[in-house]
Amino acid sequence: MNNTSIPFQASKLPLSFRLDRRVPRVLGILLLLTLTAMIVHVGQGDYWIDPWETFKSILGLKTNHSETFFIINTLRLPRTLVAWLVGIGLAISGTITQAITRNPLADPSIIGINAGAALAAVILLIIFPSVSLTLVPVAAFLGGLIISILVYLLAWENGTSPVRLILIGVSFNLITSALTNLMITFGNINHVSQALVWLAGSVYGRSWEQVATLLPWTIILSIIAFLLSNELNTLHLGDNVAKSLGSRVEWQRGLLLLIAVALAGASIATAGAVGFIGLISPHLARQLVGVSHQGLLPTAAMIGGIIVVIADLLGRLLFAPIEIPCGLITAIIGTPYFIYLLITKR
Repeated sequence: MNNTSIPFQASKLPLSFRLDRRVPRVLGILLLLTLTAMIVHVGQGDYWIDPWETFKSILGLKTNHSETFFIINTLRLPRTLVAWLVGIGLAISGTITQAITRNPLADPSIIGINAGAALAAVILLIIFPSVSLTLVPVAAFLGGLIISILVYLLAWENGTSPVRLILIGVSFNLITSALTNLMITFGNINHVSQALVWLAGSVYGRSWEQVATLLPWTIILSIIAFLLSNELNTLHLGDNVAKSLGSRVEWQRGLLLLIAVALAGASIATAGAVGFIGLISPHLARQLVGVSHQGLLPTAAMIGGIIVVIADLLGRLLFAPIEIPCGLITAIIGTPYFIYLLITKR
């Protein structure tokens, strides 16, 4: 009998892939941490706002100071929500990438999303500086998508394999990163400065327009990813096992890769090259709720959102009034953690 015709049954999965009973409790705690981080993030700044006033303003209730509502809802809350959504998108993308490549050190950059998005954005900012800045997110998304498609096509040889995806993805990363650095080296200094800010990763100045663009994208793709969590579980076991359980491996891997690309591409296009979220969040989530993707995906998403919100808060406060892009903060956190993973995961 053709293995691909066998209907998939979640009950055939190993016990380690069953939903962990800790998931509801962990998600509840992470939700409280998220709300706390958001209230602190929104209240901090040159004009400090009391947490209770912040909470009332977020809910649309009347506050004691008229300027409080404007500061929170026009200047700070959109930035906080964008940081949160970017963290969610990158975390889910990283979780999917680690599952389909079966590599615990994988993140969206390993299949060329980050580097492709960066190259496209730098090309637009340096070679076509007169073009509207509103096209930078579009160019970044298309750049990440094109590189990811090329990686997938070149990795195809009677099907794809995690090893080929990783090797070709790393190769494209090196090529596109070199081209990006080359353009920065020879570009006009005024245009290069804009590109460097974008490459650092920042949510500074983000408005409700970016929230409205990113929110439906993140919600829809996150729901689709969660509905495919059983497929992620089987792919994580290896192609042969997945086929024996009735999975259509190539179709599922391609679809999940497309979701990962779309989530990471949209996040990077909105906030620039914020790194390491897709690497750190899934690992922390596994320690809390195990390896089943039914619990792993939402847990990693919550952790990713919290990390970016806190990173942006630290970037605003550490050397105030000078702001450090949140992408640099996540790099400072992520680099030693990556070294730790290299040592422990070998």
